[in-house]
This record gives sequence, C-alpha cells and structure tokens, in this order.
Amino acid sequence: MIDEKKYTLSEAHHLFAVDYHGQTWDLLDKKDRTQDENERMLNYAHASLAHWRTAGAELHHQRGEWLVGRVYAVLGDKTNAMKHALRCLDLFESNQKLMADFDTAFTYEAVARACALSGDSSKAQEYIQKAQEAGESIADEKDREAFFIEFNGGEWNGMK
Repeated sequence: MIDEKKYTLSEAHHLFAVDYHGQTWDLLDKKDRTQDENERMLNYAHASLAHWRTAGAELHHQRGEWLVGRVYAVLGDKTNAMKHALRCLDLFESNQKLMADFDTAFTYEAVARACALSGDSSKAQEYIQKAQEAGESIADEKDREAFFIEFNGGEWNGMK
C-alpha cells in the first residue's frame, strides 16, 4: 500500500536526511565495496548533509560534516577529509551548548583521522588523545560503546 501522507517541505528534507544518512552507514559498514558503491556512499553522505542543512539545526550540520569527512577518510581523500573534519570542529566549537557529549568525542575523532591520513602524526596523536578522553566522558553507556566501536575501528594509517 502506498503511503498517502503529505509531508511539508521541511519534513521531507528531514526524512531524506535520515534516509541518506542510513544508506551511507550501510555502505560504510560493508566490506569490499565496489567503486560504484564508494561513489554512492559519498553521494549519500553529501545528500544527507544537504538535507540537514535545510531541515536541521547547527547540530545536524555538524554531524553531517562529520559523516562526509568520515567517508572521505575511508576513501583516502586527505584534502576533503581534512576540510570536512575542520568544518565539523568549527561548528562544534561555535555551538558547544547544543552538542551532546558524544559530539565532542566524534568531532575530535574526525580531526584525528584526517590528520592521520595527512601524515601529521603530532596533531593526530593530540586529537586521538582528546577523542579518547572525550569518549570516556560520554555519560550514556550505549553512546559510549558506539563511539568506541567507531574509534577503535577503521584505518588509522599507523597512528593508533
């Protein structure tokens, strides 16, 4: 049966942001992605960010930048991984009052990964330490576990 519900433009943007976010993670979690899947993963991450920029708050913008940066890091694109990690950090620092405790940890993790990918070992180690400490301070056990699953996984280019 077709859903006949009518959505406002804002509701539609929200639905697409969430959907594309989920599709990005489905591909991030997949082992042995094809080149086409890598391209779709990047497109989905950018689409999610674009929809969050329309329907969400700065919190969503920051999280969207994190996701795009993570995809670029996974794909080995150090320039764009750094660009989006630093944008994530800037949005975090400008809106700390809006952020959850796990946003702190993930923000530092994004910068650490981008620095590791770029070969900046001293900055990578600095942000790895910040991410570790922020992760340990996440109050909710499930959020803390989710952070450390991500933090302890993926490619660190020999920095961790």
